[in-house]
Amino acid sequence: MKQPKVAVIIINWNTYQLTFNCLKSLEACTYQNLKIFLVDNGSVDGSGDKIYTEFPQLNYIKNTTNLGFSGGNNGAIKQALKQDFDYVLLLNSDTEVTPNFLDHLVNRMEADQTLAAVQPLILNYGKRDTIWNAGGTLNTFFGWTMTRKKGNVYTKDLSIDKFTDWISGCSILVKTDVIKEVGLLDVRFFAYFEDVDWSIRMKAKDYQLGVEPRSIIYHHESGSSKKNNKSKEGALSPYAHYLNVRNHLFLIKKHTPFFNHIGPWIYQIYKISAYLLYFILRGRFEKLKMVWRGLIDGIKY
Repeated sequence: MKQPKVAVIIINWNTYQLTFNCLKSLEACTYQNLKIFLVDNGSVDGSGDKIYTEFPQLNYIKNTTNLGFSGGNNGAIKQALKQDFDYVLLLNSDTEVTPNFLDHLVNRMEADQTLAAVQPLILNYGKRDTIWNAGGTLNTFFGWTMTRKKGNVYTKDLSIDKFTDWISGCSILVKTDVIKEVGLLDVRFFAYFEDVDWSIRMKAKDYQLGVEPRSIIYHHESGSSKKNNKSKEGALSPYAHYLNVRNHLFLIKKHTPFFNHIGPWIYQIYKISAYLLYFILRGRFEKLKMVWRGLIDGIKY
């Protein structure tokens, strides 16, 4: 029986070593019917071109500017939809995969036609016995998202729910037919919460979202968004905080019929106030400014 055809999409943005390691791990992948699309998202360090010379078999897409997670992936997804791919796999460049991870994901999808998408069990690269993401919970009253079992010690007999409220864009296998039905990633998010938005849109079409615990990958947490050198502002960039605040507000506004009308705003007041107080106390005034800007832009978005 012929294997379904999978388009694997990886975005590189000034992360040569992470992307290189991710691609090397994919070389050991036991699943054969796949094609890798490497999207260089306006890198300024020459990493995209360097990677392409080392992996010339890739479908290489070179963007002149950074289109974000949403825009970068959408360009490759559009190419995949024009071809005869059965599935699209979004895979972060700051991950490394186990050899049979994709076999398990495809088998799960093929066995359950109610699924729109499925994600692997994502473990921490630095502490391989701890969980980074085992699916997510979405609270519709307060509008918050929670990552399931984050930080828990992983054992093979650990109980993991095989369905999820939202699915992580870190690694997500999606049916191409579903993408044609629900649409591409919303580029207005740029990065952060675009996966939650996609999940809500898929579930609105009565599809389910899955977690496949037998499929395992390892993740360098915030590998693509942390600054190379720590400063007074910390490792995570101020712009990442801006996007986090703005996009969470945008998500709530976009899906107002889905979320409670009052609860999410109560939570946002608490969340943003906590951010502002923390950054004042730590003297991280650039992050303070970006959180405030995210609040204003999120309300206007």
